[in-house]
Amino acid sequence: MSDSQSPLQRYPLLATPHVRLQGTVDDAMYRNFRDQLLAAPSEGPLVVTLSTLGGDPEVARLMADELRLLREATGRELLFLGKVAVYSAGATFMSGFPVDKRFLTRGTRLMLHERQMHSSIDLSGPLRMLPAILKAKLAEIEHSIAIEEEGFRALVAGSRVDFEELRRRAPYNWYIEAEEARDLGLVLDVI
Repeated sequence: MSDSQSPLQRYPLLATPHVRLQGTVDDAMYRNFRDQLLAAPSEGPLVVTLSTLGGDPEVARLMADELRLLREATGRELLFLGKVAVYSAGATFMSGFPVDKRFLTRGTRLMLHERQMHSSIDLSGPLRMLPAILKAKLAEIEHSIAIEEEGFRALVAGSRVDFEELRRRAPYNWYIEAEEARDLGLVLDVI
């Protein structure tokens, strides 16, 4: 292939995605994802596009795991194309694809951040039960941090971004423009 070709000419499959996801990453997106996945051709490369401001990271992990199972069972090539905004849970979903199978459209932004928790603890009842309530909440937080770090490691695997750099920048909502993401090796190319 000639270097004078545009990225889309080098990767023409990206122009006709099989699964198109837009909006909040939630149960409705998962149902839409499953429906489109079932309707997609059963052979050949599969292109999945996503544009999202974020949502439920566990739903993002679920969709990514569905694709991992499909890839491992069939050996199919699966390609990710992020459009406009791939924020938060969208980046979690993108981390399910190897960096050489990730693409972004021009002008797209990634936003990476730590998981959020909004919770309160009601300490009422017998005193001997209160430590158990606190220990359970602490276990939930520690487990969530471990899941977050697994996702961060998957996101930067094969890129030029160090895990520690991502951990350092994540508390402050790290916004990354498409070309910078390509230069950092987080995606293969910008379309």
